[in-house]
Amino acid sequence: MFNKVDAEVIDSLKNISGSDNVFFDNENLDLYSRDYTENLSYYPEVIVKPADAREISEILILANKKSIPVVPRGGGTGLSGGALPLFGGICLSMERFRKIIEIDAENCQATAEPGVITQVFQEKCEEYGLYYPPDPSSKGSSFLGGNLAECAGGPRAVKYGVTKDYVLGLEAVLPTGEIINTGAKVLKNVSGYNLTQLLIGSEGTLGIITKIYFKLISLPKFRKVILVAFNSIEDSAKTVSKIFQSGITPSALELMEKSAIKAAENQLGKKFPNSEAEAQLLIEVDGNYEDTLDRDIERIAETVTECGAYDIIFAEDNQKMNEIWALRRCIGEAVKSISEYKEEDTVVPRAKIPELINGVKSISNKYGITTICYGHAGDGNVHVNILKDKMEEKEWAENLDTAIREIFKLTVSLGGTISGEHGIGYSQKTYLPIAIGETELTLMKNIKKTIDPNNIMNPGKIFAD
Repeated sequence: MFNKVDAEVIDSLKNISGSDNVFFDNENLDLYSRDYTENLSYYPEVIVKPADAREISEILILANKKSIPVVPRGGGTGLSGGALPLFGGICLSMERFRKIIEIDAENCQATAEPGVITQVFQEKCEEYGLYYPPDPSSKGSSFLGGNLAECAGGPRAVKYGVTKDYVLGLEAVLPTGEIINTGAKVLKNVSGYNLTQLLIGSEGTLGIITKIYFKLISLPKFRKVILVAFNSIEDSAKTVSKIFQSGITPSALELMEKSAIKAAENQLGKKFPNSEAEAQLLIEVDGNYEDTLDRDIERIAETVTECGAYDIIFAEDNQKMNEIWALRRCIGEAVKSISEYKEEDTVVPRAKIPELINGVKSISNKYGITTICYGHAGDGNVHVNILKDKMEEKEWAENLDTAIREIFKLTVSLGGTISGEHGIGYSQKTYLPIAIGETELTLMKNIKKTIDPNNIMNPGKIFAD
């Protein structure tokens, strides 16, 4: 379907981006063959690190002419295989796009390039008293461009929304090489189709983002955190909706079952409060008035107690809050270190979380697999990690796909869908028809074909065929 990268193509790439920014040695090819998705590895034939939109345009024109696939890559922290070069070709790394171009405090806006690390951007905004809420667990290494490609969320999406809610417009290069600008630096805009939101969440299949215009908000002055222990995961899950019904919207509401906390303890080498509890909720509130937050915490404490919580730990200071958040943020990596795994990114209406978790555990027992659940319960996003653990290879191979399909069918039957923030990419594409109808899939494929007629841009992602 595609042609190989030859010496002529490599020379052309060197002419475009400079010899120092083109790599095809074994060490680099190995490094760029993986992202954070399981143990998958696909080697590119060459890596190029362009410096601006014009260079990317020339690279894509060359790739179309030569019929060579191009896979854009940010920080390589994706969890669905979006940055894997399935067909070899060119890995186009955005590492040189690291400028925060402008922080416009007066209008609560910012302009940045896609290679800026998320946490770096957040901290720069905070220097101006501004807040960029999307907060993926990989924020210390993920790129803003990758966050847009997957429409990243994180713990604070429950109150503040996800990446798409903070993007006013983009500069991007289409697969055929045209440089476009979408949206505008305004808060209202219905001038034609919303091309900005089409590109966000498209997982690098419709173009390469080269500049981002962000909307920001004022940085909350105070936050408070509590850790709530339960004797059953069902009670903790049922409590989630009750908190919102009490009139409180937390800035974060995270659920962690016992095995997830134990994995985090092993990873960090330290003991955490109530780690023998069957499940815990991490609840954060934030705002500009401390007395209001105190009342919110009191109301939440009353609600969780009514729902069966047996202990509530208040983080008295920033150090304690950071320790609790460190526990939560390391869970993903800790769980994945146990054994071979598959991570699913289910999302349902928050009132359906108890049914989802009960169903997942029932399916786990049915097939003899181990599952560990944790995630952003406040917005219904539960990460289900399926572990091989001590299961025999034959059983794992025979049961895994069937179990995943049953989990996804359950999720959809509860009004949910199969990915809340990790994307479909390569690892989930065969399951997408469970959540998306044939007509809708055909429409998506036609959009892809229109924008990328030669299918060079991140091929083999999202769609099974």
